[in-house]
Amino acid sequence: MLYDVVEIQKILPHRYPFLLLDRVTKLEKGVSIEGYKNVSISEPVFQGHFPDHPIYPGVMIIEGMAQAGGVLAFKSSSEEAQEDMSNKVVYFMSIDKAKFRSPVTPGDQLIYKLTVIKQRGSIWQLDAKAYVGDKLVAEAELKAMIVDK
Repeated sequence: MLYDVVEIQKILPHRYPFLLLDRVTKLEKGVSIEGYKNVSISEPVFQGHFPDHPIYPGVMIIEGMAQAGGVLAFKSSSEEAQEDMSNKVVYFMSIDKAKFRSPVTPGDQLIYKLTVIKQRGSIWQLDAKAYVGDKLVAEAELKAMIVDK
Protein backbone atom coordinates (compact mmCIF):
# COMPACT_ATOMS: atom_id res chain seq x y z
CA MET A 1 0.00 0.00 0.00
CA LEU A 2 1.26 3.44 -0.90
CA TYR A 3 -1.63 5.67 0.13
CA ASP A 4 -4.65 4.87 2.28
CA VAL A 5 -7.83 6.93 2.24
CA VAL A 6 -6.45 9.41 4.82
CA GLU A 7 -3.42 10.11 2.61
CA ILE A 8 -5.60 10.32 -0.50
CA GLN A 9 -7.71 13.01 1.20
CA LYS A 10 -4.54 15.07 1.68
CA ILE A 11 -4.04 14.95 -2.11
CA LEU A 12 -7.60 15.21 -3.49
CA PRO A 13 -10.35 17.66 -2.46
CA HIS A 14 -13.07 14.97 -2.75
CA ARG A 15 -14.91 13.74 0.35
CA TYR A 16 -17.69 11.27 1.15
CA PRO A 17 -19.87 10.42 -0.70
CA PHE A 18 -17.80 11.43 -3.73
CA LEU A 19 -14.34 10.16 -2.81
CA LEU A 20 -14.19 7.09 -5.05
CA LEU A 21 -10.65 5.83 -4.41
CA ASP A 22 -9.99 3.83 -1.24
CA ARG A 23 -6.33 2.99 -1.68
CA VAL A 24 -3.36 3.46 -4.01
CA THR A 25 -1.30 0.29 -4.29
CA LYS A 26 1.27 1.23 -6.98
CA LEU A 27 2.55 4.49 -8.37
CA GLU A 28 5.39 5.16 -10.76
CA LYS A 29 5.74 8.94 -11.05
CA GLY A 30 4.94 10.20 -14.52
CA VAL A 31 4.13 6.68 -15.75
CA SER A 32 1.29 4.81 -14.02
CA ILE A 33 -0.90 4.27 -10.98
CA GLU A 34 -2.98 1.43 -9.55
CA GLY A 35 -5.57 1.71 -6.85
CA TYR A 36 -8.95 0.41 -5.86
CA LYS A 37 -12.44 1.16 -4.60
CA ASN A 38 -14.47 -1.32 -2.60
CA VAL A 39 -18.07 -1.13 -3.81
CA SER A 40 -20.51 -1.47 -0.89
CA ILE A 41 -24.31 -1.78 -0.86
CA SER A 42 -24.35 0.96 1.79
CA GLU A 43 -23.34 3.62 -0.76
CA PRO A 44 -26.05 6.26 -1.36
CA VAL A 45 -26.04 5.73 -5.16
CA PHE A 46 -27.71 2.32 -4.72
CA GLN A 47 -30.87 3.90 -3.27
CA GLY A 48 -31.79 4.90 -6.82
CA HIS A 49 -29.55 2.84 -9.13
CA PHE A 50 -31.40 0.46 -8.91
CA PRO A 51 -33.19 -0.53 -5.68
CA ASP A 52 -34.09 -4.08 -6.77
CA HIS A 53 -31.07 -4.63 -9.03
CA PRO A 54 -28.06 -2.62 -7.73
CA ILE A 55 -25.58 -1.65 -10.45
CA TYR A 56 -22.68 0.74 -9.81
CA PRO A 57 -23.07 3.59 -12.35
CA GLY A 58 -20.54 3.80 -15.17
CA VAL A 59 -20.12 7.52 -14.59
CA MET A 60 -18.94 6.73 -11.04
CA ILE A 61 -16.38 4.27 -12.43
CA ILE A 62 -15.08 6.97 -14.79
CA GLU A 63 -14.90 9.45 -11.90
CA GLY A 64 -12.99 6.93 -9.74
CA MET A 65 -10.47 6.43 -12.55
CA ALA A 66 -10.17 10.21 -12.90
CA GLN A 67 -9.51 10.58 -9.16
CA ALA A 68 -6.72 8.00 -9.42
CA GLY A 69 -5.35 10.01 -12.35
CA GLY A 70 -5.45 13.14 -10.18
CA VAL A 71 -3.32 11.42 -7.54
CA LEU A 72 -0.87 10.36 -10.27
CA ALA A 73 -0.65 13.90 -11.67
CA PHE A 74 -0.14 15.53 -8.26
CA LYS A 75 2.39 12.97 -7.06
CA SER A 76 4.30 13.20 -10.36
CA SER A 77 4.68 16.97 -10.00
CA SER A 78 7.83 18.63 -8.73
CA GLU A 79 8.45 18.90 -4.97
CA GLU A 80 7.69 22.65 -5.09
CA ALA A 81 4.37 22.01 -6.85
CA GLN A 82 3.44 19.32 -4.33
CA GLU A 83 4.04 21.75 -1.47
CA ASP A 84 1.54 24.11 -3.12
CA MET A 85 -1.04 21.31 -3.59
CA SER A 86 -3.60 22.96 -1.31
CA ASN A 87 -3.95 25.75 -3.89
CA LYS A 88 -4.34 23.40 -6.88
CA VAL A 89 -7.09 21.18 -8.25
CA VAL A 90 -7.32 18.73 -11.17
CA TYR A 91 -10.05 19.48 -13.72
CA PHE A 92 -11.40 17.01 -16.24
CA MET A 93 -10.96 18.23 -19.81
CA SER A 94 -12.30 15.28 -21.80
CA ILE A 95 -13.38 11.66 -21.73
CA ASP A 96 -12.86 9.73 -24.95
CA LYS A 97 -13.35 6.13 -26.07
CA ALA A 98 -15.33 5.23 -22.93
CA LYS A 99 -16.61 1.66 -22.90
CA PHE A 100 -18.44 -0.28 -20.23
CA ARG A 101 -17.90 -3.99 -20.62
CA SER A 102 -19.54 -5.59 -17.60
CA PRO A 103 -21.78 -4.50 -14.70
CA VAL A 104 -20.22 -3.73 -11.31
CA THR A 105 -22.27 -4.74 -8.28
CA PRO A 106 -22.03 -4.40 -4.49
CA GLY A 107 -19.24 -6.55 -3.08
CA ASP A 108 -16.97 -5.99 -6.07
CA GLN A 109 -13.55 -4.39 -5.75
CA LEU A 110 -12.91 -1.99 -8.64
CA ILE A 111 -9.22 -1.96 -9.51
CA TYR A 112 -8.14 1.16 -11.38
CA LYS A 113 -5.06 0.97 -13.65
CA LEU A 114 -3.97 4.13 -15.42
CA THR A 115 -0.97 4.85 -17.59
CA VAL A 116 0.23 8.15 -19.00
CA ILE A 117 -0.27 8.52 -22.75
CA LYS A 118 1.11 12.05 -22.87
CA GLN A 119 1.96 14.84 -20.43
CA ARG A 120 2.76 18.43 -21.36
CA GLY A 121 3.04 21.06 -18.66
CA SER A 122 -0.06 20.82 -16.51
CA ILE A 123 -2.06 18.72 -19.03
CA TRP A 124 -2.24 14.94 -18.63
CA GLN A 125 -3.66 12.40 -21.09
CA LEU A 126 -4.28 9.00 -19.50
CA ASP A 127 -5.26 5.51 -20.57
CA ALA A 128 -7.64 4.34 -17.85
CA LYS A 129 -8.95 0.86 -17.20
CA ALA A 130 -11.12 -0.58 -14.43
CA TYR A 131 -11.16 -4.26 -13.48
CA VAL A 132 -13.02 -6.55 -11.14
CA GLY A 133 -10.50 -9.29 -10.51
CA ASP A 134 -8.90 -9.94 -13.90
CA LYS A 135 -12.02 -8.91 -15.84
CA LEU A 136 -11.97 -5.56 -17.66
CA VAL A 137 -15.22 -3.76 -16.77
CA ALA A 138 -14.59 -0.24 -18.12
CA GLU A 139 -12.03 1.79 -20.03
CA ALA A 140 -11.53 5.33 -21.33
CA GLU A 141 -8.98 7.92 -22.35
CA LEU A 142 -9.02 10.82 -19.92
CA LYS A 143 -7.54 14.27 -20.24
CA ALA A 144 -7.09 16.51 -17.22
CA MET A 145 -5.30 19.68 -16.20
CA ILE A 146 -3.87 20.87 -12.89
CA VAL A 147 -5.04 24.45 -12.26
CA ASP A 148 -5.06 27.02 -9.48
CA LYS A 149 -8.19 26.98 -7.31
